[in-house]
Amino acid sequence: MRVLMTTWGSRGDVEPLAGLAAALRGLGADVRVCAPPDEEFAALLARVGVPLVPLGPSVRSIVAGPGAPTAEDAFRLARELVAARFETLTAAAEGCDVLLATGLMPAGARDVAEKLGLHYVLACFHIFGLPSRHFRPGRRPGTPSPQDETDYRKLWEQDAQRVNGLYREALNDHRAAIGLPPVENVRDHVFTERPWLAADPTLCPSEGMTELDVVPTGAWILPDDRPLPADLEAFLDAGEPPVYVGFGSMAAHAPEGIARVAVEASRAHGRRVLLARGWAGLAPIDDGEDCHVVGEVNQQALFRRVAAVVHHGGAGTTTTAAVAGVPQVVVPRIADQPYWAGRVAELGIGAAHLDRTPTVDSLSAALGTALAPGTRARAGAGAVAGGIRTDGATVAAKLLFEAVGRKVPAGSG
Repeated sequence: MRVLMTTWGSRGDVEPLAGLAAALRGLGADVRVCAPPDEEFAALLARVGVPLVPLGPSVRSIVAGPGAPTAEDAFRLARELVAARFETLTAAAEGCDVLLATGLMPAGARDVAEKLGLHYVLACFHIFGLPSRHFRPGRRPGTPSPQDETDYRKLWEQDAQRVNGLYREALNDHRAAIGLPPVENVRDHVFTERPWLAADPTLCPSEGMTELDVVPTGAWILPDDRPLPADLEAFLDAGEPPVYVGFGSMAAHAPEGIARVAVEASRAHGRRVLLARGWAGLAPIDDGEDCHVVGEVNQQALFRRVAAVVHHGGAGTTTTAAVAGVPQVVVPRIADQPYWAGRVAELGIGAAHLDRTPTVDSLSAALGTALAPGTRARAGAGAVAGGIRTDGATVAAKLLFEAVGRKVPAGSG
């Protein structure tokens, strides 16, 4: 079986595909991945023996500017990505049986699959963007909903209109060029009635939460057996477990001065600090030996050796910390991050710092909650850490075989 997967987004949109690719290759499938041409994404996929087929501009070129992207940037990127998907996916899909799409509204992917007669799957890593009677849609560029509107049905209809404003004209122009009829509702067309949910059911329960018939698979986790760097091992061995602080791919969106705030808040609790450099470029605030900076490392191994994880609330980081049984402090910035912050707080495995501008006092208070014995006990308890599924990628891989009528290879479990 040949599978084409595509995404455009941050590391949290690419790493799950690497996890699924590893599971598919383990079942004998041929896998291709179209993703942003960032060097670290190519390296990530190379770990599982899958080359990256470049799709659209690099993510870093979009998010690492001096300020957050504007609405004009979003409309321009939407048109660019639609065009890139029709061109790149059409070429990459040659000989494939199925096309799986995820990441930033992948308008164009289903259309290429339709033209080529491929099975199409839309996958998401949370329920936040799916129409629901239980929560409001997230923000998108375009005409905002009235501030006093409380009818969720109307709010989601307005969300669909904003998606149309971003993508419909470009999508239908490209559909017409290949002989396909126009699409009226781009969001529902992209999502289908049965999207797959690649998230852990403990962290992201979906039953009854959305109007769509969601297919839960569990999170797609890429196993990581890389050793920790020697200097990091030495730092960890030199004292009590430190507080890890990282904001991943957040660049312009990272809280201003977060390195100083996090270091001082950790020191207030007598804790050493590990700063993950990330795209925000976190750096030490002084020459103190209680602070160490890391780059790209094995978080699965590292998180088991820290006292708490302070992060932005990406789905992948939240899941990795939960599996490790380490308390979390989530400082959400955009998109689905407030959702994950809320789940961490509801489960009692950490604290949600919902104020977008942390101070030393406010972050210290959140750390106090995370470092409390009761929180660590709940984070490491079987009900949470031990209950999180780690076989989601294998589940999804087998479902893809079944979706196109292929027999799952014998001996695959």
